[in-house]
Amino acid sequence: MLPELTFVLGGAASGKSLWAENLILASGLAPVYVATSRSFDDEIKMRIEVHKSRRSDRWINFEAAFDLHTTLAERESTQAVLIDCATMWLTNHLLEGHDIDAAQGALMSAIDVCPAPLVIVSNEVGQGIVPDNALARDFRERQGRLNIALAAKADLAVQVVAGLPQVLKGTLP
Repeated sequence: MLPELTFVLGGAASGKSLWAENLILASGLAPVYVATSRSFDDEIKMRIEVHKSRRSDRWINFEAAFDLHTTLAERESTQAVLIDCATMWLTNHLLEGHDIDAAQGALMSAIDVCPAPLVIVSNEVGQGIVPDNALARDFRERQGRLNIALAAKADLAVQVVAGLPQVLKGTLP
């Protein structure tokens, strides 16, 4: 049985999304995928296609670049929801100049109203070098704060390294 909120953290290309997808599928609940990425360029489009190609037509798919509240509120307890990923969601808000504190508050409210178990994927961005520009430093700081808030709220927090889950909080189902 999935916890109410599972937070899956990892570096780029760590296997976190695939691990989260498999966690959802193993739950036996109807799998719901909420994509937060927008297609900025050909490389992002290719990454989106790779993610889509892994999923069977069993998945119910939604796109939510900004507002997750309605999508999550309309879910059912017979479903398991994967948000992939919090990093792209945050990027979308930063690039549009939105109030990040308000957006993060709205995300936390959206999590609270979701009647289905929820798995949120996010990137660990604080283990690299200090970025050379203000926007990248602001992003890294805000992503770190968002990850801290999601991990604090989660019943299960897992870091995925080389496709392997390392439990940070809670117990794997």
